[in-house]
Amino acid sequence: MSIFALQYLAGGFLDEDLQHFNKKFDDWCVSFDNYEDAINLAKTLPNSTNIDIVEITPLSYPKYFFPNLQGTIYATRQVEDNIVCVVEPFIGSNFRIAICNLKTKNVELLKTHYKTIPSIEQAFANFKL
Repeated sequence: MSIFALQYLAGGFLDEDLQHFNKKFDDWCVSFDNYEDAINLAKTLPNSTNIDIVEITPLSYPKYFFPNLQGTIYATRQVEDNIVCVVEPFIGSNFRIAICNLKTKNVELLKTHYKTIPSIEQAFANFKL
């Protein structure tokens, strides 16, 4: 499950108006189901040498695929049919582990709270379902 987007080398994803670049990938950004379509549009844009084609996946951009996932995401990895994330639900809150199911699109925050990134690293690295 992936899509392709046009990204300016200095950062940002091409917006639907084909003029501006968004810092975050969202529904307003131009996306393609295949690499060839992305390349064809990129060639028509001015300064196309400054534009790269990137693959957007649930592992690289989980918030796009799981709209219920809120907060700042610090790390992701795939475990079976799930994307597991280290999340800070809101600024200043404790860190949590979120489990995002690729099949159902459900997001579950585990109950354990972690005060610092080092305290959650071990749990995240060894997480099993």
